[in-house]
Amino acid sequence: MNPQVAELAALEPVRCPCGWARRAFADVPGAPLSVHRVEIATDAVAHYHKTHTETYYVLECEPGAAIELNGALTPVKPGVAVLIPPLVRHRAVGKMVILNVVVPPFDPADEWFDSAG
Repeated sequence: MNPQVAELAALEPVRCPCGWARRAFADVPGAPLSVHRVEIATDAVAHYHKTHTETYYVLECEPGAAIELNGALTPVKPGVAVLIPPLVRHRAVGKMVILNVVVPPFDPADEWFDSAG
């Protein structure tokens, strides 16, 4: 694997359960992780992953923002990091921008929902 550089702001955003994600390194063979800049929408949908561990680092958010983890709300503010292990149902609540580090690299086949969403 060769060193890689990604300008997240230049990547095309894709719709995700949380809003809009700009994903780097998910397509790099042998990469141990992927990094996403996610603009959280107010309609974020609870979901989980069977193999991914995610770490959300809050870059900016509105007052009252939170991360819902297995139904419990955890207040967040800029500078807060949240480690989300596999099988934890989660969603962001309130408008925010996060950096999401995903291990192993993001695979859309590992997004699961308890109901249609």
